[in-house]
Amino acid sequence: MTQAPEASKPIRGRHDREIISLAVPAFGALVAEPLFVMVDSAIVGHLGTPQLAGLGIAAALLTTAVSIFIFLAYATTAAVARRVGAGDLQAAIRQGMDGIWLALLLGAAVIAVVLPAAPWLVGLFGASGDASPYAVTYLRISSLGIPAMLVVMAATGILRGLQDTRTPLYVAVAGFATNAALNAALVYGAGLGIAGSAWGTVIAQFSMVAAYLVVVVRGARKHNASLRPDAAGIRTCAQAGVPLLVRTLSLRAVLLIATAVAAHMGDTDVAAHQIVLSLWSLLAFALDAIAIAGQAIIGRYLGAADAKGARDACRRMIQWGIAVGVALGVLVVVSRPLFVPLFTGDRAVQEALLPALMVVALAQPLAGVVFVLDGVLMGAGDGRYLARAMLVTLAVFTPAAMLVPTLGGGLTTLWWAMALMMAVRLITLWLRARSGRWIVTGATR
Repeated sequence: MTQAPEASKPIRGRHDREIISLAVPAFGALVAEPLFVMVDSAIVGHLGTPQLAGLGIAAALLTTAVSIFIFLAYATTAAVARRVGAGDLQAAIRQGMDGIWLALLLGAAVIAVVLPAAPWLVGLFGASGDASPYAVTYLRISSLGIPAMLVVMAATGILRGLQDTRTPLYVAVAGFATNAALNAALVYGAGLGIAGSAWGTVIAQFSMVAAYLVVVVRGARKHNASLRPDAAGIRTCAQAGVPLLVRTLSLRAVLLIATAVAAHMGDTDVAAHQIVLSLWSLLAFALDAIAIAGQAIIGRYLGAADAKGARDACRRMIQWGIAVGVALGVLVVVSRPLFVPLFTGDRAVQEALLPALMVVALAQPLAGVVFVLDGVLMGAGDGRYLARAMLVTLAVFTPAAMLVPTLGGGLTTLWWAMALMMAVRLITLWLRARSGRWIVTGATR
């Protein structure tokens, strides 16, 4: 009886070292995207409430257009990690290169849709006449950077699968610094307003692509992996991403519905919602750092046919998710009076923000477990279950969100509906994790 805890200490210590070595650098890379939006929100917010409301709508659309293809990073991470665990680095990198070519094709297709449809897409949110022009301007310019964003996803997936989260950290820090400097210079220095903010972000994204391609191409040549596009490989990559695409579309639908409900409440509520959503995204990406470590670690263990190692790592990461979630919740409560004025000086927006932020804080421990389990199942390649689980979540959230105007309570009630969404995700993911059906060993699932 006394030996079991002692025997488990080396195992926990090994998993802790693995999680920390991957999650800490991954955090910096993961927060780059929400930090881009937060910088835009902070700079544009001081131009006026209509500009911030327009940014909120455009950012939601832009993030959706990009995030639905997150499988370029997540599926690539899992597939590459399995190959690494099986000892086949050449095949691992070749599979990642297929993802990069797929990213370019998808990016071009998205631009072709978004540019002409921008006014119609903005109109779907029922934005006011004051906010709509700003939303259209930001959306059209920022859409030009979508191919760069997708290539960044695919390249990041390759490096994560290779157990390298440091390089994405360095690229993300450089990209964030470039974005912040360009936004300030173009919005205020050049007097371009919200258009300057969009152009600054586009330039920063392409600079990140250049850095990633240097690293990935060097690795491909080192391991004699072909750089040429392979139709069969690209098609296989696309097919493997379909379940995660369904899962991500369902999740983005949740966020779009929430933004649409806030937009119909008025400019004040949608502006406040944009700030809360930016913070929520930042916290989510922070928690997802552990999930990214989970994708790489679980994929490697399963590729090496170590089912026990995968189970032990999953258990330990859940504990980490809870602890980090509690810490983030406390941080939000303590620091909210400090950071709210950074985003807006509008007293009405601030009053709508504060109670909604309390809901976000209370939901963080629950979110910690959700993101960890999501990462574990992605690392295992269990995309089909993730797709079904997210469809169930969407089915529960949609009527709850639609009832918010009837129930009253404004933005705070809307964010309680978001907390309900996270609770449903927790239940579905926990049931799958306990079943053990996600554990399938081998170089491919």
